[in-house]
Parts: sequence; structure tokens; C-alpha cells
Amino acid sequence: MARPTIEELRDRRLSAMSADERVEFNEALAAARLALEVGEKVRDAREAAGLTQRDLAARMSTSQAAVARLEAGRTSATLTTLQRVAAALDMTITVSLAQPH
Repeated sequence: MARPTIEELRDRRLSAMSADERVEFNEALAAARLALEVGEKVRDAREAAGLTQRDLAARMSTSQAAVARLEAGRTSATLTTLQRVAAALDMTITVSLAQPH
């Protein structure tokens, strides 16, 4: 008997969810995707500036571990944190709101 794929396991779990659980799951998934996207943008900007995580952390008065968590999407960035990142990179923040796809 073959082992189930991750997609099969996900589909089984999703099909067993109530409507309320599905809404909660979708909200958590959207938040995780956003955290990953923001982290990727921070990493790209840091690398474009030629800085290490430690360099950026020093400019932000935080730890290298905090920058690593932010870049990995393991924490949701606040606007205050993003302002500190932007200032440390001599950049500005642009916010865009759009209709979902």
C-alpha cells in the first residue's frame, strides 16, 4: 500500500472540516502567505543593499534572530517593524490594497 502524498493528506483534512473550520483555516493560510511574502521582500531588499542579517539587525537595534524570523515569515511584521526595516535600508514603505484574485 502506497503512502499518501501531502496533497492527499491536506485534501482529506480539508474535506473533514466544518464550514467554520474552513473559514478559520483559509484566514490562517492567508496570514501565513502574507508573512512569507513580506519576509521575502525584506530579504530581497537587504540583499540588494549588500547587508547581512546581522548588519540589518544592528541598524534596526534588534537581533539577527529577529531579522531571520521576519525574513522566514515566522512572525507577522507590524507596520512599526516595517518602518524600522525601511529606515535601516534607506527606503520607504508602499502599501497597496487590491481585490482578491
